[in-house]
Amino acid sequence: MNPGFDLLAPGTPDALVLLLLRTSGVLMLAPAFSATGMPRLVKLGILVVLTLLVAQAAVGAAHGTARLTPGTALAETLVGMAIGIGAGLLVAAAETAGDVLSIQIGLNGSALVDPLDGAPVGPLGVFMRLFVVTLLLTFNLHQVIIGALADSVEVVRLGSPLNLSAGALAIAESAGTLFALGVKMAAPVMGTVLVANVALAVAGRAAPQLNLLTLAFPVQIALGLGSLAAALPIIARWLSGWSAMYEGTLITTTRALGAVAH
Repeated sequence: MNPGFDLLAPGTPDALVLLLLRTSGVLMLAPAFSATGMPRLVKLGILVVLTLLVAQAAVGAAHGTARLTPGTALAETLVGMAIGIGAGLLVAAAETAGDVLSIQIGLNGSALVDPLDGAPVGPLGVFMRLFVVTLLLTFNLHQVIIGALADSVEVVRLGSPLNLSAGALAIAESAGTLFALGVKMAAPVMGTVLVANVALAVAGRAAPQLNLLTLAFPVQIALGLGSLAAALPIIARWLSGWSAMYEGTLITTTRALGAVAH
């Protein structure tokens, strides 16, 4: 066995438990990995495999100084959540955009079960979530997140002292951008539907005999879905640079934790 990973060496068991907590934090928020529809045994298998893959580098970087305490356990979970939240925000923002569009178009009366979370969501919310998850996986989401986990053991060593309050605040602030990102994704469709509603209102004033309640619903749905289909390539092109946004969120959070390597 490699001397850099001696299971009986002082501090090694503590380091492995801390690494397990960091990895579980990643899987808690990372898209696809956090899907509630995934069997628990599969999630456990992924958790164990990822921990073992990074274990040697993590234990070697810790130099036997990692100690398992309630504080370090919480800190490692926060570091893992910081790694997973960057991509998780994009998926949650896409679902928010879909929910907003369902309301704007008039499809919020029907709800579907989200296959990833098992929760009732508007039809466009489910579609947007699956669309973005598929795109991110196409853009090597899984490889980027696993790479970030592997790099984190060098940047933020296991058991190192962290500023937990600042780190938790940074994660909360990152989550606060969710609605803004969702509105950006939904803006083209919202603008089209708004113009259509104004046009229908003007037509109703010009021709009072029109039954706007009967006319507006199919027009609103057709224009909304059509503009969404036209906007999907733009959203896909924007998401192609998701790794830069992800890196920015990760750097901001790790700096707040006070553990960025110099």
